[in-house]
Amino acid sequence: QLQVVESGGGSAQPGGSLRLSCTASGFTMEYYAIGWFRQAPGKEREGVSCSTTIGVTINYSDSMKGRFAISRDNAKNTAYLQMDNLKPEDTGIYYCAVSRRTPTGGSYCPERGDDYDYWGQGTQVTVSS
Repeated sequence: QLQVVESGGGSAQPGGSLRLSCTASGFTMEYYAIGWFRQAPGKEREGVSCSTTIGVTINYSDSMKGRFAISRDNAKNTAYLQMDNLKPEDTGIYYCAVSRRTPTGGSYCPERGDDYDYWGQGTQVTVSS
C-alpha cells in the first residue's frame, strides 16, 4: 500500500528544536518532490518547504526562514524537517506530502497542496513555555 508516515512531533519550549521524519512505503520516494505543510489551530494549511528529487529546497514562509530546513535521504526513502528556535506560533499539525506527478529534471517543487498526491496523517507539534 502507498503510504506516507510522519514522526518526531511532540512538545518543545520556545527556542527548542524538533526533527520530523517522513517515511514512504509502497513506492520509491527518490522520483518525487516532497513537501512539508502545517496547519495551526483555526488557520488554513500553509506550505513550509519543498525538496526536489535531487535535494534542491524551497522555503515558503518568512516566519520559518532560517529556522526550518527540509532535507531528504533517498536511500532511506525518508525526508526530514529540522526545526530550530521554535516559537509558540509554530504550534500545529505538520504534514508530509509527496507529489506523484513530479517530472524528470530535478527542479519540480509544487507549492499548492493540490499538487501532492500522497499525504501522511500529520504529527502534532506543540511549542509553549
